[in-house]
Amino acid sequence: MIKAEDTVEDLLKDYPDIDAYLIRKGIRCVLCGEPVWSTIGDLIQNKGLDVDKVISELNEKFAGSE
Repeated sequence: MIKAEDTVEDLLKDYPDIDAYLIRKGIRCVLCGEPVWSTIGDLIQNKGLDVDKVISELNEKFAGSE
């Protein structure tokens, strides 16, 4: 299960395809100088998106692939 507190680094390890999905939503996880230890919730919030909604979408799309 994906949670807002999960680090970007852990998500990229656990769900390699998540980066492309997030980029389509305008959330770039891996940029020069962007810390991979920041949480996915922080990145979503920084983009002005609804954290709960995006986390729910991520769980629907990726959590079943474990």
